[in-house]
Amino acid sequence: MTVCYPSTPKKLAMTVGCFVAGAALFAVGVHISYVNIAPQQARIKARNDFVKDRLRKKYGKPSNPYRNN
Repeated sequence: MTVCYPSTPKKLAMTVGCFVAGAALFAVGVHISYVNIAPQQARIKARNDFVKDRLRKKYGKPSNPYRNN
């Protein structure tokens, strides 16, 4: 396997630029994902609570008898 080095300073700058751009896009994606975690968790918790309450009303017992939630 041959190692390919950029043959000119311009190609090296383009390689570094592409790497930095990719890292920046990755960082933006991580940030957006991190910011949206709390609302998603709250929505899931609300849905789970709704389903548990609905089952308790319908059947008159906890949905999971081994857990006290």
